[in-house]
Amino acid sequence: MKKYNIEKKVTIDGKRYTIRADSMEEFYIKKANKIRDIKEGKVMITGSMSVRQWTEQVLAVYKSGVSDSVLKDMKSRIEKHIMTPIGDLPIKSIKPVQCQMILNAQAGMSFSHVSKLKHELDFIFRTAVQNKIILENPAADLVLPKNEKGKRRSVTDFERAHLLKVFDQFYPKFNLFELMLKTGCRPGEAIELEGRDIEVRDGKSLLHIRGTKTANADRWVPLPVDLYEKLKDKGPFEPLAPTEKGTKCSQTTYYRLADRLRRELNISMGCRVYRNQLVPPYPLSEDFVPYCLRHTYCTDLQKKGVDVRTAQYLMGHGTIAMTADIYTHVDDSQVLDAANVLGAALPEGLPDGSVANI
Repeated sequence: MKKYNIEKKVTIDGKRYTIRADSMEEFYIKKANKIRDIKEGKVMITGSMSVRQWTEQVLAVYKSGVSDSVLKDMKSRIEKHIMTPIGDLPIKSIKPVQCQMILNAQAGMSFSHVSKLKHELDFIFRTAVQNKIILENPAADLVLPKNEKGKRRSVTDFERAHLLKVFDQFYPKFNLFELMLKTGCRPGEAIELEGRDIEVRDGKSLLHIRGTKTANADRWVPLPVDLYEKLKDKGPFEPLAPTEKGTKCSQTTYYRLADRLRRELNISMGCRVYRNQLVPPYPLSEDFVPYCLRHTYCTDLQKKGVDVRTAQYLMGHGTIAMTADIYTHVDDSQVLDAANVLGAALPEGLPDGSVANI
């Protein structure tokens, strides 16, 4: 590699660049050319460019067809978790251990979050290999750290009572989760809902869920009267589940909101608080995740006698098998109802859990 007489770092539009030259005259010419290229949007694609510079390039080129909301969440996640530790380093200098450390820092986060970040690390460096910027992908063999993979179960009656209490107490902070419980929408669908999605037909309040996950995701669902009364005065383009600033949630704010919901549920259930910290034991079950609310909506449909085909439409499932899988889950209350129907009721006064020779 050629050695230059002059090597200086310059700041252009808030970013640092290294310019090498044999004379000051050449230095100023190269600096002027660099400023011109940056202003014209020309970026030299080399292994010396930073991870941030390369990521900006590939997101613009390879993710141009991604929806605005998905791209916004992706950029937010990348900026916070990838760019902060390695964004200003040369892309050719990144080692596998650095990528694994980034992923390990997400231990305890949701399976969805950790998996997305793993995919994004792989995307950034895989495309660099494809474009011959680097020889090997340092994110090729990353191992997922321990994460929270929520179970898809219905909430208990105890949990439901406290959910409804918290929804009312902190309205509209937890609108997103109330929409999931009462209309069955996915978290991403709830985030996108606006005032224009509410409609009244034949005296019935309906909600237009503009889902995109499956071919059946775009659908109209009943909007319970109590929720309709809370939301009916929203402006056409006003989010139904806004942040405290009145804007749409991002993936990051969604996770923070989910943590806040768990905290408020624990407090509502009787958990003690000392110096603003929850004191164990925690009444809320560890396996509670927001997706339980959508699962609960589906099991509510089953218990109320809604046929599986209609439930498939209301849930926005791609196949009836997905709905039928939930419809085949049987809980204790249904077993006890069946016991009554089938004449398995025991004599009065027999203690629960005891065995009698009848």
